Amino acid sequence: MQVYAAGMQGMNTAQVAKLAGVHKDTLLRWLRQGLVPEPQRDRRGWRIFSSEDADKVNSVAEHSASYTVDRPAARSLSSLGKIDWDFREAKTTYLTHGIHPYPAKYIPQIPNALIQELSSVGEVVGDIFCGSGTTLVESLTLKRHAVGVDANPLACLITQAKTQRISENDREYLSILIEKANRFAAEISNMGNDSLFKRTAFTSSFARPDHKAVTFWYDAFIVEELAEILHWVETAPTAQAICLGKIAFSAILVSVSKQDSDTRYVRREKKLTQGDAFRKFAFSLKSALNASIEFTDLVEERFSCKIFESSVLDRPKIELLDLVVCSPPYPNAYSYHLYHMTRMVWLGMDQPLFKREEIGSHRKYGKTGPSGATVETFKSEMSTVFAWLQSSLRRGRFACFIIGNSTIKGKLVDNASLISEEAKRHGFTEVLRVSRRMKDTQKAFNPAIGKIKTEELLILENTKGLYA
Repeated sequence: MQVYAAGMQGMNTAQVAKLAGVHKDTLLRWLRQGLVPEPQRDRRGWRIFSSEDADKVNSVAEHSASYTVDRPAARSLSSLGKIDWDFREAKTTYLTHGIHPYPAKYIPQIPNALIQELSSVGEVVGDIFCGSGTTLVESLTLKRHAVGVDANPLACLITQAKTQRISENDREYLSILIEKANRFAAEISNMGNDSLFKRTAFTSSFARPDHKAVTFWYDAFIVEELAEILHWVETAPTAQAICLGKIAFSAILVSVSKQDSDTRYVRREKKLTQGDAFRKFAFSLKSALNASIEFTDLVEERFSCKIFESSVLDRPKIELLDLVVCSPPYPNAYSYHLYHMTRMVWLGMDQPLFKREEIGSHRKYGKTGPSGATVETFKSEMSTVFAWLQSSLRRGRFACFIIGNSTIKGKLVDNASLISEEAKRHGFTEVLRVSRRMKDTQKAFNPAIGKIKTEELLILENTKGLYA
């Protein structure tokens, strides 16, 4: 019996499952067990079934009584080894993934594929180094609950903005704010003529951070514009509108500063003009709002997202996880506390605290003498992580780590093997390791360290967890 209409370009998992008369979770289990072959995937990493694929699913459905449900974990992971993890042509900024710059984040197709393979609808997926929330966004779109942990307050704010639902009232308010910012930009361009402001330079009566970084990194006229915008954002009527407004504001703070870029911490003149901050904010907020509307329309309200602003080394109390997908900090690769410093200053965040808590900071590993971090530092931190994770992840479930090598004190460090060894000490077993090549534009860190070309997907099973 053919269940797939000739001439169709492709069907997704839910459609094929429905035509075969089985639940989507059943089809996902068959794929994990190798009972049906893996179909091709689209640019997002989602499965696209051909007519032949759908017929094979239907054949298995007709004889499903003869198949056992339980298979060894290694067998259920076999399909993961067949995926092209490079995702070279994948679009990575769909939904809310692109609303704020965040260096060294991994592409969403990676957690998407892992979540589909290693968890089921309604389960809880965690990212214990959640960064900008890539795993959590994908978890919610795939009908899972999401839990994120990060010591970086800016990362937590970005994640909150990317994973929250936004109401009709918030959409209306933020749309008005976009129009207001554009109007101010236009009026400032006409300063000295018949202007709304009746003066030659715009000034704001609202507060701005009392910090040397503000005067060092920003032109005086940009400071005035940013102070005005920040007041608009902070007086928004709801927490959701404030959050999205802050992220749109934060997203422009490097581009209107004298900091070269998010990955280059040097001063340069950018030839900014009056009104640029208002113009850039209007564009940033419009993009963020459109992405948030699309996300809200797609994700069901019944699936929750909880974000914990905490160092994972402090062993935060979170709910029990069914799957972990994360990319831990590469030791000696990047210093988020440094490159995000101006954003944290403007948003009133405790940047010095995060500087002390940040794992993997290039500043820490670049120090000489007894206070400098070493390979043993990273080993100790990972040991603490797995001691905590053993009781936070269900027994028999998987923790997936995406990480590349580092150069520490002039020596190349195989971080994936280091993590695997430390995990083994706490009851985890390595069940799969796959190498992937990254795009040349991704994960470019300090030039003295070099660009990371490849990274490893490491999957560990929690064999001695406290809870099944």
